[in-house]
Amino acid sequence: MNASATISEPIIRLAAKGDGVAASGRHVAGAVPGDLVDEDGVITPGPHHVAPVCRHFSTCGGCQLQHVDDDALADFVRDRVLNAAKGQGLEPAELLPVHLSPPATRRRAGLHGLRIAKGAAIGYREGGSHRIVDLAECPVLHPQLAALIAPLRRFVGAYGPKAMVGIDLTLGDQGVEMNLSQFPLEGLGPTEAALDFARDQGLARLTIDQGYGPETVWEPEPVTITLAGVPVGLPAGAFLQATADAEARMVADAVKWLSESKIVADLFAGLGTFAFGLRGEGRKVLAVEAERAAHLACKSSGARAGGTVLALHRDLFRNPLQPDELNRFDAVLLDPPRAGARAQIAEIAASTLTRVVYVSCNPASWARDAAVLAEAGFRLTRLRPVGQFRWSTHVELVSLFER
Repeated sequence: MNASATISEPIIRLAAKGDGVAASGRHVAGAVPGDLVDEDGVITPGPHHVAPVCRHFSTCGGCQLQHVDDDALADFVRDRVLNAAKGQGLEPAELLPVHLSPPATRRRAGLHGLRIAKGAAIGYREGGSHRIVDLAECPVLHPQLAALIAPLRRFVGAYGPKAMVGIDLTLGDQGVEMNLSQFPLEGLGPTEAALDFARDQGLARLTIDQGYGPETVWEPEPVTITLAGVPVGLPAGAFLQATADAEARMVADAVKWLSESKIVADLFAGLGTFAFGLRGEGRKVLAVEAERAAHLACKSSGARAGGTVLALHRDLFRNPLQPDELNRFDAVLLDPPRAGARAQIAEIAASTLTRVVYVSCNPASWARDAAVLAEAGFRLTRLRPVGQFRWSTHVELVSLFER
C-alpha cells in the first residue's frame, strides 16, 4: 500500500447542529451524507452536496444547511424527530412525509442594525458572534421582507443610534409590520423621517420599543392576519408561524385527525391559528391563551366568526386545565412554547381524553411530554416532521396520540 495514500471515510448522517458525521463518529463541519472525508478533513463532495444559494452562507448565522440538497435536508428533519421519539421508546404507527418550506417564504424575521462609518450594517449575527453580517441578499425571506433591507440600511445609517438596534419584521394582510427596538426618536426631524420611511415603504405598521413595549407611530389601518379565512387582529410582536405553507400543512393535518371531534380545546392557542382552522362542521373550539393581546385578538375575531371559537384567558403553565375540565372535550390540541407543556400534559394524562394533537417546535421537549402520554396509555399514531425554517437546524412537528 502506498504510504502517502490517505484513507477516506463516508459521511453517513447530519448531527443536530448540522455537522456531517462519519461512520467512525467523527464530526466534520461542512460535510453532507454521501461525502467522503480524508484524514486531513478534506471533503470530496457526494451526490447530496450542493452549492449554497447565498453569498453569506458559512458566515451568517441564519442558515446552517444550504450545502445540503432537499433529499438530505428532509432526511435530517425526519431523523431529528424520529430520534427524539426513539429516545423515549416511542415509534409512530404512521410516519407522514416531511414538509419542507420553499425558499423565499419566511414571513417573519429578527434582524439587527448598526450604524457604521459608511452608513449601516443590516442583517443577522455571525454564527457564535455579535458581529452583524451586512446582508446583500437573503433567500429564505419573503420578497416583501427582503425588499426592505436596502431602505433600512439607508434609514438606520442616517437616523439610528450608535448602539445596535433590533429590527423585527412580520408580514400581515396589509403588508409588513416593523418594530424597531432600542431606537430612540429624539426630536422632530428623526420622527418625521421615520414616518416618511413607513409611508414610502408602504409599511402596514411601524412601532418603536425603547424598553417599555412597542409603541405604534404609524398604522394607516388596523393590521390583521388571516387565519383559515378569518381576519384576526395582529398585535405588535405577536407570534406567527414562520411560513404560511407550513401553517397550512399543520392545520390541515389537525383538521383531518380531529374530524370526528365536536368539542375541542386548543391550548396555547395564540391568535387562534389552529382554533379557526378547526371551527365549522358543527365543531366548537375553546382557544386558551395566556398572552393578553393575543387572547383579545382571538376573542374578538371569534365573536365575529359566528361564535364557534370561544377564547379563554389562562396561564396553562401556572394553572393548567384540570382533568374534570378536560373531560368535557372530545379532543385537545396543544402548541406550547419550546419548553413544552409538562404541567398540562400531566393533567391530560390523568383525564379521560382519548385524542390529542400535539404541535411542537422542539422535538426534545415534545418527546419528554409524549413519554408521559405513552405511560398513560396513549399511542403515537401519526407523526409529520416539518422543516419550515429552511436550511436551518430548527425542526418542528405535528403529531396525533390516541388511546
